[in-house]
Amino acid sequence: MARRDVQSDFAEGEELEERVVHIARVAKVVKGGRHFAFRVVVVVGDRKGKVGVGIGKAREVPDAIRKGVDRAKRDMKPVATVGSTIPHPVLSRFGAAEVLLKPASPGTGVIAGGGVRAVVEAAGIKDILTKSLGSPNMLNVVRATIDGLRRMREIEAEARRRNKTAAEVSPPWMVSHGV
Repeated sequence: MARRDVQSDFAEGEELEERVVHIARVAKVVKGGRHFAFRVVVVVGDRKGKVGVGIGKAREVPDAIRKGVDRAKRDMKPVATVGSTIPHPVLSRFGAAEVLLKPASPGTGVIAGGGVRAVVEAAGIKDILTKSLGSPNMLNVVRATIDGLRRMREIEAEARRRNKTAAEVSPPWMVSHGV
């Protein structure tokens, strides 16, 4: 497998938040017994609208975390936001895990649990309502959340898709405050 050099879009001094969401001990069964390793799910974000998730696997936890952080940095993509929240509700699914993300009025805070909270906080979203449904598998919940955030569109694009005006698609507090 060829190794590729990936140039990071981030300056050396730019601050990224790295959060380990889940650590699992996994085993590979071989003729002589079991070989144990650790799988780590890591979320990396700049709190300004970019977030990525990475999975690292190694014999030791610190090595797995390092690999996960490297992969998460390569995976970072922008997320559409409006003010401190998201433009519109979205229901996202990965495997049997479902995540509902809904915009919230300013001052609400992040109403989320576990992996969903780690992803939205790393993305820099300050006001959001979420509900994790279905499977509690942390890896699939994080992937469903990332998928939902990446499917976000700007309000105007979502309005065109639904054949409505931007005011009809926007949450009421956004229309009244002109956000």
